[in-house]
Amino acid sequence: MHTDIEKNRRTKVESSAIFSILIPTWNNLDCLKLCIESIRKNSSLPHQLIVHVNQGNDGTLSWIKLQANIDFTYSEQNVGVCYALNAAATLATTDFIVYMNDDMYACPAWDAKLYDEIKNARDNYFFFSATAIEPVASSNCAIEKDFGRGPADFRESELLQQFEGLPMGDWLGSTWPPNVVHRNLWELVGGYSVEFSPGMYSDPDFSMKLWMAGVRLFKGVSASRVYHFGSHSTRRVSKNRGYYTFIAKWKMTSSTLTKLYLRRGQAFDGELSEPIIDPMTKLKNFFRQLTLPWHSY
Repeated sequence: MHTDIEKNRRTKVESSAIFSILIPTWNNLDCLKLCIESIRKNSSLPHQLIVHVNQGNDGTLSWIKLQANIDFTYSEQNVGVCYALNAAATLATTDFIVYMNDDMYACPAWDAKLYDEIKNARDNYFFFSATAIEPVASSNCAIEKDFGRGPADFRESELLQQFEGLPMGDWLGSTWPPNVVHRNLWELVGGYSVEFSPGMYSDPDFSMKLWMAGVRLFKGVSASRVYHFGSHSTRRVSKNRGYYTFIAKWKMTSSTLTKLYLRRGQAFDGELSEPIIDPMTKLKNFFRQLTLPWHSY
């Protein structure tokens, strides 16, 4: 894969900026415009915006070059989310790195609610996620409510009237974007692992790397909300066999991580403790390693 990446820092980032928001995009201009508009309109705090443009031959590259207050990186080919995030992160100037998908709409005060959690944390060893509202909930970490499947049929006014009242509590197991991590932790674990390119299973891998670095505060913040149209890019991409790569790397399935380590989707009850791995799970993980395809190593 050809991964030459152009970097463009065109803005003088405000010294008061709180988050460096990384947004990978791949020929998804209508969603990207809406995402950035929502961040500009609904954020309570100043932030640095950094977009990685994969290809951009749908007009994205031309459009992003006209946005004087957005830093960006660019690759002529689609290098996937892992390379894209790592490239964009090299332009980050703030202490906190946020990863957001380009098909998300940030609801009012999404950022202030995350920043409140950061200020209340006892140290920088945390991983916080906002809570997604989705037309069809992809997991028990999301709220299911249909406000449209894309920018063309998006019912923004309905969302803004209802999003705060949709029932959901804080949850365990922060994994998916939008998420925020301290820059020191990002650098400590090396960002997103490129062996998962173009990106499937890179999210649980990043959480596992944080776990190994000592993070035990994995919190999904209910009050911080975004609307997620739902994986517009992953439907088009040629998927990697990340399930097997994860097993080869960590000697367990990703479900072992999410269910037993992160307890993902359960009601938040504080920092996580060391998991108890039952004999059947140990046996399952052992046999999964024995049956790995050779190209997973």
